[in-house]
Amino acid sequence: MNLASGLYQDCASRIHRLPAGLKVLALVVLGTAVFLIPNWQILLGILAAVIALYGVARFSPQILWAQIRPLVWLLVVFFAVQLWLNDWQAGLVVVTRLAIVVLFAALVTLTTRVSVMLAALERAMQPLRFVGINPEKVGLAFSLVLRFIPVIATIFHDVREAQKARGLDRNMLALSVPLIIRTLKMADDVADAIEARSYDPVGRK
Repeated sequence: MNLASGLYQDCASRIHRLPAGLKVLALVVLGTAVFLIPNWQILLGILAAVIALYGVARFSPQILWAQIRPLVWLLVVFFAVQLWLNDWQAGLVVVTRLAIVVLFAALVTLTTRVSVMLAALERAMQPLRFVGINPEKVGLAFSLVLRFIPVIATIFHDVREAQKARGLDRNMLALSVPLIIRTLKMADDVADAIEARSYDPVGRK
């Protein structure tokens, strides 16, 4: 089985069979809720539940690790910054929140085909057309966000490995500048690809 981060994995599990709309709704609710919870013990409990869902989805520990591995050093940096500015509890809250959102978003994309997810999201947002919201644009933006989370994490890992070979893996400037440049380049390439395919969500009915 392909261990690539954030890519759909075909498997016969109860989570795979859940409606795409329900999983997207759960992601939105969870992503909002964790940033309203200041207690690190509760957040750790939620993280444990999310990790348990990977077992329910019949994913191996290797697949779980593939989703979080590119983010490990970023989590370490965030924890260190919070430890310096506040205390270890604040650091634990920040990194646990990020880990929960990333792992659950990855679980949604691992168990749901993007086309099915977008179709469900667009159907759910059709009533909002009358207030000027375009469901196709929202669906496209949502799919790009979900896809870019693991991709950006992978880019960070690659940049860190390259800078580590130069002895610069502890230099935040040396890590952040290439990450920003590569991320912007990727966003520009995606925009060019969308334009080349004449994608026009405004014209869709």
